[in-house]
Amino acid sequence: MPEMNSDEMLIFGGSGSRRLARQICDHLNVSLGRSEVLRFSEGNLFVRILENVRGRQVYIVQSTVFPANDHFMELLFWIDAFKRASAESVTVVMPYFSYAKGDKKDEPRVSIRARVCADCIEAAGADRVVTIDLHAAQIQGFFRVPVDDLTACPVLCEAVGRHDKGQLVVVSPDAGFVKDARRYASCLDASLAIANKERREHDEQAEVLEIIGDVKGRTALIVDDFTISGGTLVEAANRLVEEGAERVMALATHGVFTVGSMEKIDNSPIERLFVTDSIETQPIHLSQKIELVSIAPLLGEAIRRIDRKESISVLFPR
Repeated sequence: MPEMNSDEMLIFGGSGSRRLARQICDHLNVSLGRSEVLRFSEGNLFVRILENVRGRQVYIVQSTVFPANDHFMELLFWIDAFKRASAESVTVVMPYFSYAKGDKKDEPRVSIRARVCADCIEAAGADRVVTIDLHAAQIQGFFRVPVDDLTACPVLCEAVGRHDKGQLVVVSPDAGFVKDARRYASCLDASLAIANKERREHDEQAEVLEIIGDVKGRTALIVDDFTISGGTLVEAANRLVEEGAERVMALATHGVFTVGSMEKIDNSPIERLFVTDSIETQPIHLSQKIELVSIAPLLGEAIRRIDRKESISVLFPR
């Protein structure tokens, strides 16, 4: 990996992604920018940059979850601090955008939360946003600054490929994820099936009504952009076994994982669940069934190309 021009670019890590920021810096052979976050007794946050950023291209790495509101507010404070310190540009590297789930007004008197957050990030002074597998592609249009929505598909498929897959069939968890699932199926040279899912409330629970496609005697790989309770994955896995699947694995870009999720996964037919390290502040210990896949090289390469004003289209699977 060629060395970066450290006279121009600085990478900082927010408190939600310090480990990932260090790994990105290790990949690029640069030092992590020095900074600190103070938390006062009444809950206020205070961020401080501990080195000169005047005229520099700054990258702040921060996933906004656990706790979502604190880490989102901290991100806004970082952007503002860098702009007030005369950074030439501020690129927000937000591997997981928690409020991306609020991408539409699908019932009366509700907020489009992702749009509100996008407005805040812009108002704070961000010049660019880099993220991975947004929940909905149209969220890029909520921003007026450039948004690079990378995909973890290649790195996750590489991890899956290191295991005995047998006769593989990729399973989309619902009809809305079919396009993305087809990309995984193409990458893994596998067939495609669909779990017909229905979600009635905002309680993160879904019911899998049927499996569309042939899974009998095959290894089923459920693919999704994120999982929180593990409920959809486990429900789909149980139905796949009922339909004759020989083995079940799963992958998700973002393993959000709330309390109780590991017990569900441990007690399910899922043999292995692949997730990236986009989130490192989960309130639970991960199950031995979970295999973490690093996205530091992917984000590092994106930062390198942005910093050198090169195309990042090579990072997207064809």
